[in-house]
Formats: sequence, structure tokens, C-alpha cells
Amino acid sequence: MLPIRGTRKIINYNKKLSDMNITEMSSTFTPEALNKIFPAKKADEFFDALFGDASEGAYDIQLAFAAMNENQLEMALQLQQRPGRCLACNLTHGLPQVFSRHPLLNIAGVVKDLGSLLGDSLECGEWSLGHTEQRSAAMHVIPLKISLKTI
Repeated sequence: MLPIRGTRKIINYNKKLSDMNITEMSSTFTPEALNKIFPAKKADEFFDALFGDASEGAYDIQLAFAAMNENQLEMALQLQQRPGRCLACNLTHGLPQVFSRHPLLNIAGVVKDLGSLLGDSLECGEWSLGHTEQRSAAMHVIPLKISLKTI
């Protein structure tokens, strides 16, 4: 039994939402599983549509498991600077709005696919993209917050 700090209280995932605990969630949302849902080539497709040339992109995009609390799953869209490129805040600040609407990135479809990994007792509800966070000069993160519902 692994207690996890939620926003206001300690949550025992063995008695909440489902039988999955945080360790099981981490092993469910493996890099391999997330790469199938959001493959690395999506960044190239995005930049090809945006600039007409995928090599013009400043970063790669990777989907990663970030956290889970009582009623929310948090994933991260990690923007990793490409060699020889600049990952500046002014390039990534408006991306949550762009990413949420862009058909090639299809965040709604990503959320649906993540829901298929949750098992029979949970489903994904509403989702939102948070503000871009600078983790380092070479990595920025856009949080993807997904409400969870018990089925």
C-alpha cells in the first residue's frame, strides 16, 4: 500500500478510484506504452505542417507520466531541445492553446487512448493543458491534466 500526497490529504489508492496504486500506474504508463499513443514522429509531422519542413522544429515532443492524485491523472508533454536549436520561452509560451487544437497532435485522442490503459474501473473525463513550465534550458513541459472517473 503506497500513500501518495494529494492536494490536501494522503490518499490510499488501494481504497480510492480503483485497485491500481501509483506504482501500478507508473508501470502501466511506461515509456513504450506512451510512445505508442504519442509517437516521436508526431513532432516532425507538427513541424512539417507548421513550417513545411520537419527539420525546422526546435524541439521533440514526448508524452510522460507525471503524477496521480485522488481524482486526476497528470501527464507531461516534454519539449526537448533539438541539437543546434534554441528552446526559448517565447517559442513555447503559447503552445498549450495550439497543442489543444492541433489535429495532428490530437490531444483528445491521446486522452482517449490513455483511458484504454486504465482498466475496467476508471475512465478519463475532461482534460486541460496547463501553462508551459521551464524545467531547464533544454526542456520545457506542458502539463496534461485529466480528470478520472470511477466506472
